[in-house]
Amino acid sequence: MIELSGIKKEYSGRCVLDIEAVRFVKGKRYALLGSNGSGKSTLIKILAGTVLPSEGSINSELSGKKAVGYLPQKPYGFSFSVLRNVMMAIDDCPERRVLAETAINAVGMGALMKADASKLSGGETQRIAFARIISICRDLLILDEPTAAADLRGIDLLEAVLLDYCNKNECAVVFATHSPAQAMRLADEVIFLQNGRMIEQGETKQVLNNPKNEEVRAFLNHWRL
Repeated sequence: MIELSGIKKEYSGRCVLDIEAVRFVKGKRYALLGSNGSGKSTLIKILAGTVLPSEGSINSELSGKKAVGYLPQKPYGFSFSVLRNVMMAIDDCPERRVLAETAINAVGMGALMKADASKLSGGETQRIAFARIISICRDLLILDEPTAAADLRGIDLLEAVLLDYCNKNECAVVFATHSPAQAMRLADEVIFLQNGRMIEQGETKQVLNNPKNEEVRAFLNHWRL
């Protein structure tokens, strides 16, 4: 579906991402794990097309401006109603309002349908941005810390909505998270990043339960009780 080769990203002469090769295929969910500064968000932005790599190539089978849904780490609510915020992601069609309302209700924001989206809390804004990208069928979702602003109930809700959406649309998902527990719940594969490099990749249970890399083991030990 989408393949990255020889990807490097530099800022002010400092290399923050150096990926030899990685491929994301239809129907699979991938978790990007790693500490702050590991390169997760940079990789997410390059996949989403909001940042260009300094070197390398991206080969994609995706076509059409609606094929990819991107949720940034700090989503934005435009200064009009929640309903209109979601409807703007949907092409003009007879079902446009119904699709938007369905997505808004799915993320638990139905009571705020007419509220000014620019005045919502961080967690509410995140839910609206999430509703915006799941309001239509997409081939790939790219999510940067998709539940970072949510409380426990919100995390459970958004994760359930994401899994349901994936099952219905057979899309690929690439999401960044600090939480191995969330990766275990959502991902088919895990990619560990450190200092901009991929240090381990594999099936989620195998990587999280029996990592081969010492740095990965050290990272996971911080999350175990």
